[in-house]
Parts: sequence; C-alpha cells; structure tokens
Amino acid sequence: MSTYTHIKVPAGEKVTIKDGEIQSPDKPIVGFIEGDGIGPDIWKASKHIFDSAVKHVFGGKKEIAWMEIYAGEKANQVCGSYLPEETLEAIREFGVAIKGPLTTPIGGGFRSLNVSLRQLLDLYACVRPVRHFPGVPSPVKRPGDVDMVIFRENTEDVYSGLELESNTPESKKLVDFCKQEFGWDIRPASGIGIKPISPEGTKRIVRAAINYAIKNNRKSVTLVHKGNIMKFTEGAFMNWGYELVKEEFSDVAVSWEDCNGDPGDKILVKDTIADIFLQQILTRPKEFEVVATMNLNGDYMSDALAAQVGGIGIAPGANINYETGASLFEATHGTAPKYANLDKVNPSSVILSGVLMFDHLGWSEVAEAIVAALSKTYESKIVTYDFARLMDGATEVKCSEFAEAVVKNL
Repeated sequence: MSTYTHIKVPAGEKVTIKDGEIQSPDKPIVGFIEGDGIGPDIWKASKHIFDSAVKHVFGGKKEIAWMEIYAGEKANQVCGSYLPEETLEAIREFGVAIKGPLTTPIGGGFRSLNVSLRQLLDLYACVRPVRHFPGVPSPVKRPGDVDMVIFRENTEDVYSGLELESNTPESKKLVDFCKQEFGWDIRPASGIGIKPISPEGTKRIVRAAINYAIKNNRKSVTLVHKGNIMKFTEGAFMNWGYELVKEEFSDVAVSWEDCNGDPGDKILVKDTIADIFLQQILTRPKEFEVVATMNLNGDYMSDALAAQVGGIGIAPGANINYETGASLFEATHGTAPKYANLDKVNPSSVILSGVLMFDHLGWSEVAEAIVAALSKTYESKIVTYDFARLMDGATEVKCSEFAEAVVKNL
C-alpha cells in the first residue's frame, strides 16, 4: 500500500476488480469525505446507519474499514489544498469512496470540485436511480410511477470546460477563424464554448446503461438527446449508441427501428428528444426504465426527476469507471451552510448513495436492509424538517434522531 502524508490507512483490505467484477473482502477499506457545510452532520448520521446495517446483516463477520480522505474546506485546512493529489491517489488505489457535499472555492483554481473529481479520476458514469418511497411527500399525483436509472456521461459535453471569455483576444481570434475557415457568422463580442462529444465517450456510457439493464432485468434503455438541433454532437450520440447495440449487444438488445417497436424478449433501445423527455416524465414516466444521456442533459433530468419523488435532498449518486472499478458515491445536493452544525438536515441523499455503494460492493443484503428500514421510517412519518413541513401528522426529528429511528427499524 502507498504511504500518505495526511491520510491514515486503517487495517483492512483493498477492493479489487477481476474480469470486470468487483471483489470485496470481508473488511474492505472505503474512503470517505465528510463534506462541507452540513456534510459532517449528515455523514455522522449516515455512517451510524451503515455500520449498524452491516452488523445487523453479517453479525460482526464483515465490516467496513473507514478511511478519511480530504477534499473541500477541511482538505484546505489539513492539507493546504482543496483537492490534494493524495486524495485522488487514495481513490485510485482503494477503489471505493463516498462523500458529502463540497464547497467549490471562489476565485479560481477549480470550476467545481465535484466535476474535477469525476474528470481527474475518469469516473465517466454518473449513475442516479430515481424512485419514490411511500410516505415521502411529492408534488405529483402518482410519484410511484417514477422508477428509472439515469446514466449521465461525466467527462465530456460543456462540462469539459472549453470556453473563451467575451471580448478577449482569444475569443476574437476564434470568432475570426470560424468566419474565415467555415463561414460562420458569430457576434464579435460572444463568449465561446466548445462542446465535445466523442464516439468513445458515448459508447462507454451507453454500454454501462445496457449492462445495467441486463443485470437488473430492465426492459428498455432510452437515449436522450437534442439531436434535432445539434446533429453532429447530440445527434451523433444517438447514432453511436445505436451502433453499439448492433456491434456488441445484438443478442440481447435491439433498437426501435430494427424491431418496429416489438423487441420480443430483448431489451428495447430507443431514443427521444430532451424537451419531450422532460414532458413525458411528468405525463407517462412508466415508459422509461434506464436512460443514457450526455452531461448537461443528465444534470437537468436527474434533478427534475428527483423533484417528482421528494426532492434533491433524497437523491443518491454514484460516479463509476466500470473498467478500472474506481467509484465515488455522493450526496447530490449542496452544502447548505446556513444549516451547518445544527443537526437538522435530511441525511437521506448520503444514506441512499451508501445503498448504491453496498450494491457495488456486492453486499446487496446490506443495501436491502437499509432501504427497508428507511422506507419504514418514512411511512411512520418520523422525518426531518424538510418533509415534516409537507406532511400531516409528522414527527419532526433532528438529523441524528432520524438516523437512530432508521437503525431501530433495521
């Protein structure tokens, strides 16, 4: 094992990958980043649930060896950097980590710590399951109809950060070049952004989505894009996705046009325009099971879907490279600094991200136990303030008290 300056490696073993499958020892070393703002509160609550669930399921025969790693404000205090290189190295070495929300420092250096972590570690698949838990308040009539998993490409699209500021020599040079070489008329004072979408990036996210559908008995994968307007980026995403179906999955999957809408016992791979998708998740969400899309679309879509089932506060997220096995599970909401250290905020986003982590480790029994206990707690209306204000007859509890209620329901 590597030697680290600030990270203390606990007794335990590394999670490894063999033939594309995660190999988990009985005491896997898992990195954690507390997070900023409300991060320490919700991490403490979540860790209590994780450890209790593992003990409940395995009776002490297995346990997580937690290893604190650093990013954000605490990293700057401890390591002198908001994103230390040893944090990246530890995630690469040990393979699995989970984190709370992070504040991105103002004034340069990082566009976003979250985006930087994903890109520097090549965690190309942002996986966001969206489902409703009975008892959780929702603004729609039938939130239970929503049960889908978003595969959002993490490393390309506008998030790759290729931009030139308005009225700079660089942007003017590019505007002039585009006029001379391509005949493009771009307003001279424009800020310029480049949107790269590659066949390699497209095919690996679509491959991950189809493999998920196979393993989880899902019947359809939908490619969501704006290819009617951006034909050579988002339209190409659709075309490359369909190419992949024929190249690698013809025995188990078929595209809409190749089966006239009747896939038989194969997985149906179809596509839809992004704006139509955002309408249809409200009007007929049952038509979507697994979704593959690009970075910006995926951001909009996963947050919109989260709002239908209870809000971003209970939305989990996973960032995974299925080839290397490296993974980072995360709360998908912000740091909410005004609630920091008040023991107030709903920890469900981190808890449900932990559920994804346990599934990834192959400890599905732990994941199922947490989901069952969480569901029972919601249904009994023992909830934090965000849900209590929207529910009749709810018992409002603190973040730590909510965690204790979930543990009692294991």
